[in-house]
This record gives sequence, structure tokens and C-alpha cells, in this order.
Amino acid sequence: MARVFKKRKNASAISVIGGADGPTSIFIAGKSKKKSLIEKIRRRSYLRKKKKAAASIRAGAHTFEEVVLYLKKKYGAVEKPKDSVSYQEEYKCVKESLILRYQPELLGELAVVLDLKGRNKASIQELLRQTEARSKAAQAISDKEFPLDFHIYRVSTKTGTIEFSMERRWGLISCSYSGKKEEMKKLKAIYKDVYLYYGVSEEDIRNQTERFQELVNVLVI
Repeated sequence: MARVFKKRKNASAISVIGGADGPTSIFIAGKSKKKSLIEKIRRRSYLRKKKKAAASIRAGAHTFEEVVLYLKKKYGAVEKPKDSVSYQEEYKCVKESLILRYQPELLGELAVVLDLKGRNKASIQELLRQTEARSKAAQAISDKEFPLDFHIYRVSTKTGTIEFSMERRWGLISCSYSGKKEEMKKLKAIYKDVYLYYGVSEEDIRNQTERFQELVNVLVI
């Protein structure tokens, strides 16, 4: 799973999307620069934190159903209506991302992302055109061909909100939160607590599975 960090003025948000980078993400590579000493130190510090977090994890996995009950009981979570605009927008993004990851053949040639070799206007426009076409093609795929069981649960705090998105068929759990700067610590704590409750099994730990790696990444945020 890919993790995407977004920063806003006086706010912060984090989302986790299954599969490659989000379906509409575009990265234009520039010239690589030699890492500074500070960057190297930060990198080493981050790796040490990951190693420590990985060593601290103990087996104790829970199902999505149990996580939902935990969210509702401990944090008063409420499910977001499926007819809301924000739900529909996220549903489309998740659907496209999962199709690209698990059944790209449904998209035919559109599943192949163009290699953007230059920064000229024509190549960027072509990439945007392909991205839009792929998105439309993904939404045209019927629920029968690619079924989803997608839900969003929202927790509200005094000056912030946190949402957990869950797709049960493919095993996706993601989180996004936003609020005033002073609320970020509390929202991060909720995020980590819920992900720890979701947990991992002995097998996840032994095989260093994607679920295990995701938990490690969450713990070092």
C-alpha cells in the first residue's frame, strides 16, 4: 500500500491508498540531488524508529467487523452516508486504484501508465488525457464485474475530524484526518490506536506481510 502525506495551512491530513500511487497521481522526475548530511541523519533516525516499531509489535489481529464496533464504542464513530458527495468521490478513487492493482486487464491498454520522459506541454497534456480516460473507463466497469464493499466511518473531536475508509472484499483500511494544529496529536493517537487494534497475526509478523509493514509505517508517523 502507498501512503500519501498532504499538508494544509493550519491542518494536516494523511491517507492510505491500496495499490500503487493514487489513480490520479502524477509525478514528474527531476534531476536527482546528492543527499545532505542532515537528510542522511534524518534517514538513519527514521530507519531506527521503524526497526524499534517493528520489534514492539505483538500478534493480535481483529476483523473489520470488530474494528467497526471498536470505533463506534470507543470513539462514537458514525458511518458516512453512501449518497454523500465525499463518499462518492472517494469510492471512485478507491475503485480505480483497486482495479489497477488487482484486475488491470479490465482497463485494457489504459492500464499502462505512460512514461513521462520530458516536461513539455504536449507530453503532460497527453498524460492528463490518459489519466482522465482511465478514470472514466474504471467507473464504467459494473459492480458485478468488480464488486466493492466500501464504507467510511467518521470520528469528530473538539476541533478536528478523522475518517477511516474500509473496503472489506480487498482488505483495505485507510485513514485521513484534519483539524487545528493543537488537535493533531490527539488525532494521530486515535489513528495509531485503531490501527494497533486492527493488528497483525503471528503469520503477518513471521512473513513481514504488507499488513505488518503498514502497521510499522503507522507507528512511526
